[in-house]
Amino acid sequence: MIPKELLAALRTIEIHTARLATENLAGNYTSSFKGQGLAFREVRPYQAGDDVRTIDWNVSARMNETFVKVFVEEREMTVMLVVDLSPSERFGTRRAPKTRVASEVAALLAFSAIRNNDRVGMILSTSKIERIVPPKKGEKHVMRVVREILAFSPKKTPLLRHAPVLGAATDLKGALEALALVSRRRSIAFIISDFLAEGYEHPLALAAAKHDVIPVVLSDPRDLELPDVGIATFEDLESGEDVIVDTSDPHVRAAHAKAMQELATERKQLFNKLGVDSVDISTHASFVKPLRDLFSRRARRMRTR
Repeated sequence: MIPKELLAALRTIEIHTARLATENLAGNYTSSFKGQGLAFREVRPYQAGDDVRTIDWNVSARMNETFVKVFVEEREMTVMLVVDLSPSERFGTRRAPKTRVASEVAALLAFSAIRNNDRVGMILSTSKIERIVPPKKGEKHVMRVVREILAFSPKKTPLLRHAPVLGAATDLKGALEALALVSRRRSIAFIISDFLAEGYEHPLALAAAKHDVIPVVLSDPRDLELPDVGIATFEDLESGEDVIVDTSDPHVRAAHAKAMQELATERKQLFNKLGVDSVDISTHASFVKPLRDLFSRRARRMRTR
């Protein structure tokens, strides 16, 4: 049995994101991604201006008239959603935690895909691969994808007392390596994560060489800026460690902001180096506009090629 709370959340996301996919992203999604190539559709009589290289000489000889081959773009594609559900994704101080935002983003992308007859698959990861959902079509399949994200509950693990604070329980590297194994053919791969991880740079480069990789970076305002609340105890969701911080000290707040800004700058430089499009989504703002802007940029770029 699915809990009532989960059913209500699923229904809310289904109604909201299905409509948004149709009204906001449908056209730009279609023009943002190339198909797998050209597929033969039919032959028709030659018309002035047709490329002579498309002439079907066998049919033309039989019909005593010049015919050309007509090709159409093979649109059907596979969209893979690589979703990071490590402990840091449970963090959120505004509208919703990152896990909820991840489910909304995944639903919107999945509905946009099936509106264009594409298949959708998913990889869920924490410090290991938790779920692999094979690519399929249909709205029921989309809701299964969203349900897997919302209903996911990680098993409790011992505290990693001596592990690095950053990304101690996040294995984004493993998730990207799993993408290479699961998706043999070129696909569109959305990597939905806060990217508070280490060691994923090389696997990301390998994935980007094979797939159309699009990092979706989730953040919360408190990731970037500590509030001035005096001496406070913070729990590192990744390692389970408690850290006492004097947030009233402006030097402490400035050091934190600087470290997070440097991390974001390094991440952006990596994405630029690999030539991948990326999108930043915050828990306190709309997740639709950043995706719409992303698809618009890609659509414009496609038209100018």
